[in-house]
Amino acid sequence: MKDTLITARRKKIELITLLICFVIANLVHLYAIVTYRASFTELITSAFYIILFTFVLYGFWSVVRILFYGVKGLIKSKKSRA
Repeated sequence: MKDTLITARRKKIELITLLICFVIANLVHLYAIVTYRASFTELITSAFYIILFTFVLYGFWSVVRILFYGVKGLIKSKKSRA
């Protein structure tokens, strides 16, 4: 089996992507708190849900990237055949 190498640049990009997903999850949660006039202590007490939503967003974004690069690769391979 071939060994794979994950570069430092790729790790940095993935960490930044995860951080952006975390910020988006917090902003969505803050919007819900303000909209429904809940207590701001809910930001701390529901941290588990925010983390869970962060990974759901990250997974969704990963699927979108896989589909995008897959379609891009298919188009590129069809052009090279023609």
